[in-house]
Amino acid sequence: MPDQIDLARLRDVLDGPWAAVRNAHREHLDARFLPVYGETGDQARERITRLLTELPAELGMASAFPTEYGGSSDVGGSIIASEMLAQVDLSLMVKAGVQWGLFGGAVAALGTRRHHDAYLRDIVSGTIFGCFAMTETGHGSDVQQLRTTCTYDPQTQTFDLHTPHEAARKDYIGNAARDGRMAVVFAQLITNGRRHGVHAWLVPIRDAQGNPLPGVRIGDAGPKAGLLGVDNGRLTFDHVQVPRDMLLDRYGQVAPDGTYSSPIENDSRRFFTMLGTLVRGRVSVGGAASAATKSALTIAVRYGDIRRQFGTPDADREVLLNDYLAHQRKLLPALATTYALHFAQTELVAALSEVQGGDGPVDEHRQRELESRAAGLKAAQTWHATRTIQMCREACGGAGYLAENRLPSLKADTDVFTTFEGDNTVLLQLVAKGLLTGYRDEFGSLDGWGRASFVAEQVREMVLERTAARSLIERLISAVPGRDDEVAVTDRGWQLKIFEDRERHLLDGAVRRLRNGAATKKNRPFDIFNDVQDHVLAVAAAHIDRITLEAFVAGIEDTADTAVRALLSRVCDLYALSVIEANKGWFLEHGRLTPARSKAITGVVNGLLKELRPHMRTLVDGFAIPDSWLHAAILGEEPRRQETMTAHDAAGDPEAVPAQAG
Repeated sequence: MPDQIDLARLRDVLDGPWAAVRNAHREHLDARFLPVYGETGDQARERITRLLTELPAELGMASAFPTEYGGSSDVGGSIIASEMLAQVDLSLMVKAGVQWGLFGGAVAALGTRRHHDAYLRDIVSGTIFGCFAMTETGHGSDVQQLRTTCTYDPQTQTFDLHTPHEAARKDYIGNAARDGRMAVVFAQLITNGRRHGVHAWLVPIRDAQGNPLPGVRIGDAGPKAGLLGVDNGRLTFDHVQVPRDMLLDRYGQVAPDGTYSSPIENDSRRFFTMLGTLVRGRVSVGGAASAATKSALTIAVRYGDIRRQFGTPDADREVLLNDYLAHQRKLLPALATTYALHFAQTELVAALSEVQGGDGPVDEHRQRELESRAAGLKAAQTWHATRTIQMCREACGGAGYLAENRLPSLKADTDVFTTFEGDNTVLLQLVAKGLLTGYRDEFGSLDGWGRASFVAEQVREMVLERTAARSLIERLISAVPGRDDEVAVTDRGWQLKIFEDRERHLLDGAVRRLRNGAATKKNRPFDIFNDVQDHVLAVAAAHIDRITLEAFVAGIEDTADTAVRALLSRVCDLYALSVIEANKGWFLEHGRLTPARSKAITGVVNGLLKELRPHMRTLVDGFAIPDSWLHAAILGEEPRRQETMTAHDAAGDPEAVPAQAG
C-alpha cells in the first residue's frame, strides 16, 4: 500500500455523485449554524427556528420537491443535504427533516395536485411550519393499529377528527410544541359505518397568532436527553371538523356522499404502499447517524494524534494514543465499519433517487426492496453511531466529557435515532420478513408466519437480492478455490462467500423452524414467530452485513486512483474480518472456521491495524468535514501542541506534552 495518498482523490470518492451538494454546504454553512453549548431549551428552540429560515435557498432537504414549487426535483440531493446538516447541528437537521422531509414529504407523496398547488410553495419557503402526527402514546411502532379516528359526515361534508382516549394522543411530534401551524395527522378513516384503515389529513392546529384552534389541545413533550432545538410536543383532538378536501387522497378518496374508493383495494397493502412513499425519512436518519459518527471519529482520531500518555523504558517521549494497539482496536474497526456503511448508504441513496425520482409509476418490487434495505441500514447505522460515539467519548478521556468538545452533544442528539423513524428491532424484523415471504402483499400481518407454505428453494432467491455489483460479486466468489484452508482470509472472494454462506444458512434454518412450528401449533401464528424471533433477527443482521460488504466492494471497484483503491481495499479487509471476528462463535459452531483459522484472523486484524495506523488521519480527513464544523475545543489546541512538540524536540526536552490525569 502506498505511503502517500492524494487526499483530494479520496474525498472525491467519498463525496460521490452529489459532490456539488456536499461542497455547497461546506461553503455556505458558516459559524452561525454551529451548536451553542450550554444554552437552555428555549434558547435552542429559538435559535434553530431562526436558522431554519436562514438556510441558503439553494441548500437543504427542500430540494426533493418539484421545481415548480421551489425545489429542484433532486431526491438524492435532499438526503445528502440532511447528512451535511447533521455534521453542523443535529437539531437543525431534525427540524429541517420534520419540515421538509416528514411534513412536506407527506403532503407531496400522499396528496394530489390541489394540495400541492395550495400548500407546497409555502412549505418549501418555510412560510408554513408543520408537523407529522403519526406516533401515538399507546401505539408507536404498530402504526396500523392507531386509535385516532376520522369519521366522515355526508351531511356536513367534513371529517370528525377525534382522540378517543389518552393512549391515542399524538406524542413526540416535532414542531408541535412551538412552531407548527398545520399537521399531517394519521388516523383511522371511517365512512358509512366502515373502517378503511389508516389515512392522512392536513389539519390546521394553530391560528395566525400561534394559539391552538378549537378542539386542538397542544402540550410540550418536556425535557429531553438531546435535540434541545427541536420542539417536540403532543396533540389531542376533540371532535375537530376537517373539510373533506383536506384528506390527502392519492391512495384513498371519499366522495361527497361518503362513498370510499381506492386504486388499492386491500387495506393492508394500501397502508404499506402509503408508508413506502415516506421511506426518505428513514434513509435520512441513517445517513445523518453516519454523518455524526464521522464527526466523532474525526475528533477522536485527531485527538489521539496529539495526546500522549505514558512513556517507554527505551524512549524519552510519552507515546501517542493512536500508537497503542488497544486504541487502534477501538478506533480503526469502527472507522472501517463507517466506511463500509458510507458506501452502502451511497448505493441506497442512488436506488432511492432512481425509484422515487422519476415521474412515472413506481415499480412495486423495487419499492419493497428499497424499503427493506432502508430499514436494515437505518438500524445498522444508528446502532453503530450509538456504540461508536460512546467509544470516541471514552477514547478522549475526561476531555471527551466536556460539552465544548462536541462529543457529549453528538451522543445525546443521536441516541433517539435508534428508535425514531422505526424502532431498530422492529425494522430488522421487517427486513427478515421481506426475505422470508418475498414481499407478500400481506406482509404487514403476523398471520402469514404460521402458514406451512415456506419453501426454502423459493425464499433462497430473495437472500441474493441483486445489488449494484452482483456480477462482480459472483465473479469474485467463483474464483475462490474449493478448499477454504487454501485461501487467505484477505481474499475478497472468500470474504464475500463466507458472508453469503452465513446468511443462507441462517435463513434456511429460520425457514425450517417456522415450518416445524406451523406443523405443531397451527392455531397460534404469534407463538410460531415468537419462538424463533432471535433467529429471525440474526437473519436480518447477517443480510445487512452482507449487502454492506458488497457495497464497499463495489465502491472500491469504481475507484480509479490506484493508491486510494489500495487503501480502501485494506480498510475493507478490516471491516470484513472485524465482522467475522465478532461472530467467531457462530462460524466455529457451524464449521465455517477451524480454531487455527479463527486465531489467524485475529493476527491478521492486528496486522491490518498496524498497517493502517499511518493512515488514520488521512481516513478521517477523507470525510472532508470543515475544521470549524467539528466545533471541538481540544482540536483548537492541535496546531499549538504540534508547534510546542517540535520546539521541545529540537531542544531535546522529553516533556513536550506533559501527562494529564484522566
